[in-house]
Amino acid sequence: MIALLHGTLVDAPLSQEVIIDVNGVGYEVLVPSSTFSRLPRPGEEVTLFIYTQVREDAITLFGFMSKEEKDLFKILINVSGVGGKLANSILGAMPVESFCTAVQTKNSALLSKIPGIGKRTAERLTVELAGKLDSFDIAVAEIGAKDQSLFNDTMQALSQLGFKKEHCHTVLQELIAEHSSENLTVEDLLRMALGKVSR
Repeated sequence: MIALLHGTLVDAPLSQEVIIDVNGVGYEVLVPSSTFSRLPRPGEEVTLFIYTQVREDAITLFGFMSKEEKDLFKILINVSGVGGKLANSILGAMPVESFCTAVQTKNSALLSKIPGIGKRTAERLTVELAGKLDSFDIAVAEIGAKDQSLFNDTMQALSQLGFKKEHCHTVLQELIAEHSSENLTVEDLLRMALGKVSR
């Protein structure tokens, strides 16, 4: 099984697909948008954590920039009704920490906003993943269900402006905690976040 690829990024023809040259062999890898946005330019070196999916009719490689994304992907595809493409859609929709928080707080309303996930699938995720995310060596965001929508909407706005999710995630956590007693709007949080991430 291929677990890691290190080589030259040949091409990224689609937002969900990349080609990596490893010693003259080109590997086609499917990636979530969260990984795609962090790729180097074609011709530069790249390292991706790989999950190899073997089926009777195909061998598919899924690639991730971080081990946490790969680990969550492996958990997601074991949920009934969730395949590789939908798992990638979930990873591309929100950071790993935010997804874990949404599951732990049983925020199915937030999960149902992810493309490809309806209300029933969102509820199934909160049930089937209960207790299965505790092994992650990451700091799960301490954001209550009430603030989760505010967090996600602001994160989406920052991503559309070109800011990296990893940096924005920490900034938003700190701002929400600092202003927890205030009735913040997305506009308020976005304005304050821009003042920090633009420095």
